[in-house]
Amino acid sequence: MKKILVIEDSSTVRNILLQVIQKTLNVPTDAAESMAQCRELIKKNGSDAYFAAMVDLNLPDAASGEAVAYTLAHKLPSIVLTGDYNEAMRTKLLNMGVVDYVIKDSTYSFNYAISLLQRLQKNQFIKLLVVEDSKVARSYLAHLLKQHLFQVYTAADGIEAQTILKQHPDIKMLLTDYNMPNMDGFKLVQAIRKQYDKHQLAIIGLSSADDPSLSARFIKHGANDFLTKPFIHEELYCRVNQTLDHMELVAEIQDAANRDFMTKLYNRRYLFTQGAQLHNSAKQGHFSLAVTIMDIDHFKEVNDTYGHEGGDIVLKHFANMLTICFPKSLVARIGGEEFIIILPNTDEAGAQDIPEQIRA
Repeated sequence: MKKILVIEDSSTVRNILLQVIQKTLNVPTDAAESMAQCRELIKKNGSDAYFAAMVDLNLPDAASGEAVAYTLAHKLPSIVLTGDYNEAMRTKLLNMGVVDYVIKDSTYSFNYAISLLQRLQKNQFIKLLVVEDSKVARSYLAHLLKQHLFQVYTAADGIEAQTILKQHPDIKMLLTDYNMPNMDGFKLVQAIRKQYDKHQLAIIGLSSADDPSLSARFIKHGANDFLTKPFIHEELYCRVNQTLDHMELVAEIQDAANRDFMTKLYNRRYLFTQGAQLHNSAKQGHFSLAVTIMDIDHFKEVNDTYGHEGGDIVLKHFANMLTICFPKSLVARIGGEEFIIILPNTDEAGAQDIPEQIRA
């Protein structure tokens, strides 16, 4: 697992950051209190050991931001901590290519800094697609997004974008220009919304056209958000991050609604909804399908002997065992000590053999 590098000369601030990072992200962290220590850590471990750095702008041996320049030179996404703010410094930092800057003036500031690290940690596994007919604008936008560790794909028009989406159906967000040849942004959004809803694939519209109605029209066509060009770096990042945060929150709520509270297996409602879809696909000849029902013998005696708390422990342990043993199957608790496993691509012999191994 890659680590986080924290460079901060204040022992109080450094210890707070280390504690919150460990509690929130559970990611290993290296700490330095000077530019010299920062160099030693990167020389010893290599910059590839870290996925991000949190850097104090003014250190005793690097009073003018040299530590930030050093981490950026080693291609480390860098969040800058500073006690002072002015417009000239803000412009300088953003032009250097920092992820963001944080003013050390409140508890919320540190929470925001940690949320940036949390976002970077997730971004490494998120695919984005930039659709823009201008090669210069396309490359620039892709460069900005890669600074935040996204996996970025690019397309010159809507038709090429659809091809890439077919090749990479796990793309989470699409940023599309309005004026493009072959297929413009509106038509692309309409085509995408026939296959993906807003919680599966987010879309942010982009345009430099002097038309105040474009934002509303983009959103009415199915976009999640809209950004007018030219935009500042911070607005782009805020809108992208806010949209992703919203998608992840919706996914968490949906997953919680589909889970059994006790065991965290899928619940009866999800079983019947998803199970019906699997059953229909199997009837159409797409794959074979087996269904296994299990319960725990004499479970009432467990509750009578050890109380319901003891019974809950047994249920959780058994559910965890089923999850490990059936990683590619739909495992659900239908009530009490009864469980159902739906096994795609499993014949009758396998349906009998696998559960028997579990039973034994």
